[in-house]
Amino acid sequence: MDFAPSPRALELAARTRAFMDEVVLPREGEVMRHGFQAALPTLLPLRDEARRRGLWAPQVSTSLGGLGLSLVELAFVGEALGESPLGHWSANFQAPDAGNMELLHLVGTPAQQARFLEPLVRGELRSCFAMTEPDRPGSNPTWMETTATKDGGDWVINGHKWFTTGADGAAFAIVMAVTREDGKPHERASMFLVPMDTPGVVFVRNLPVMGEAGGDWASHAELRFENVRVPAANILGEEGRGFALAQERLGPGRIHHCMRWLGICRRAQALLIKRAVERPLQPFRALGHQQVVQHWIAENAIQIEAARLMVLKAAWTIDGQGQKAARDDVAMIKVLVARTLGDVLDRALQAHGGYGLIDDLPLAWFYRHERAARIYDGPDEVHLTSIARRLLSAKGLPG
Repeated sequence: MDFAPSPRALELAARTRAFMDEVVLPREGEVMRHGFQAALPTLLPLRDEARRRGLWAPQVSTSLGGLGLSLVELAFVGEALGESPLGHWSANFQAPDAGNMELLHLVGTPAQQARFLEPLVRGELRSCFAMTEPDRPGSNPTWMETTATKDGGDWVINGHKWFTTGADGAAFAIVMAVTREDGKPHERASMFLVPMDTPGVVFVRNLPVMGEAGGDWASHAELRFENVRVPAANILGEEGRGFALAQERLGPGRIHHCMRWLGICRRAQALLIKRAVERPLQPFRALGHQQVVQHWIAENAIQIEAARLMVLKAAWTIDGQGQKAARDDVAMIKVLVARTLGDVLDRALQAHGGYGLIDDLPLAWFYRHERAARIYDGPDEVHLTSIARRLLSAKGLPG
């Protein structure tokens, strides 16, 4: 195994960290004080600066205007961007747009790419991905209520979705809907490109996550699709391939998430160390003299380094052998890094006391928005079960 960073990856990571320190981190306070949507007009120059510095859309091929990085290279850039809630957005590498770009590049028709992909890569619009439903378990994406029925040259979509990230202000959604009621579980659903201004698309609300509804990209919406009619040309990929395409989207997407989470961990660890050095407990004795705080710092360092190496190994495997070969690696990092994120954030919050609970620092923001890491893209328990079943099956235990 060789997933050492290439010279290009090291140079890009260094350039990204400079961009974060000089441009992005100083603007966080506006979001913490006013919310992303209210601060958005003052944040747009961050995206212009990312373009100017050659950091735009690192996950997209060079033919479309991105950097065309491998997953291993993306890991180093993604970790640097992850240190701020604004990092990935500033570089047009944010979820769910990054995954939607990959899908459209993979299976989009030339007409779909011209209408949806190219302006998405240019940053002229945003998108969302509508799959999760309130009345069906997200842990079983083969079972959903939303349907799409063929009617002449159109598809008519009906259903109820929620936790549709960034739907507020998005130009279009990729919607998962059942098109084959009697099909095999993994061949029932299809994906559709649905402009958000299509009649019948109902924006219900932004869901309050731990009390914060958010706005624009930094939000999760509840949507209804009521007799939404789209032309047959808006199906993405082949009919019945929705689940398979979702899996294609999730493999690299989990690498992206994990490296972003590790960036958050690095930021939280840096804040914890700063607090340990600067916070006096009594004259001539700082918080960092407490053995329990020293242990927190050491535990964080161990977990972050172990998680980083596992993520790089998974990225290297996908780059060289494809997603199937990395199936267990990806499941393992999804669990490990999400847990590491929770542990590191909790220790950093504890060390800051009441100061960590308010939005003068980004710790509370991270805690609110990233506790869901152990839930979305498959809850921990689903990944643990799949890992164990494959290990048991290899020794002859039937599923």
